[in-house]
Amino acid sequence: MATTNITTTTPAGPSTVTAVVQNGPPIPKDGLPLMHSARTPPVLPWPDIGHLAKWSVSSYKFGFGAECLRDGDPDTFWHSDGPQPHFITVEFPRKVAIQKISIYLSWPQDDSYTPSTLAIRAGTGPSDLQDVRVATLEKPDGWITFDVSSEPDEDGNSFKPVHAYVLQVIVVQNHMSGKDTHIRGLRVLGPQEEDATDGDPFPWKSPDFKMYERLR
Repeated sequence: MATTNITTTTPAGPSTVTAVVQNGPPIPKDGLPLMHSARTPPVLPWPDIGHLAKWSVSSYKFGFGAECLRDGDPDTFWHSDGPQPHFITVEFPRKVAIQKISIYLSWPQDDSYTPSTLAIRAGTGPSDLQDVRVATLEKPDGWITFDVSSEPDEDGNSFKPVHAYVLQVIVVQNHMSGKDTHIRGLRVLGPQEEDATDGDPFPWKSPDFKMYERLR
């Protein structure tokens, strides 16, 4: 079974884990990174909440903007066009729970344009973002899915979601010290939806419903 090494920085220090390449179910629940070798977005149990947000990028070449991150086409990509660091900003209209990101990178296709170090930041606005995880990738090729948080959950088997209005993915460094970057896809994933309780007369748990479930 193919693997790739991912080094993540947590409050306890850096740690290197081996992400298992998944070609289908089952999906592990222990918080380990996943890597899918398929070029199309993988089917995952965590809901994609990215469509609820406004997306922007630090710079882009014409025709290779933020829309290429979400079009589901593995042959298109965001192409930065400016000084480093390059970053993607995802802004939600209200605070949401963010569990993981799933990002498509391809070292064989993009060479020195491929990110080697990513920093994930979260906060209530662009001015108060804080690092929640740093990931170092070794020649990735496929969809890599990992938790945005480095804080263990109550069971210690996985990680807590991050609650934020804004999520930012920063390309800290590219392979071979490349200048600009290519990212072929990005998904922002919420926690797995809990089963509705028997006593709940309105057991709707979709991300759209959760965004507006409280009346003001």
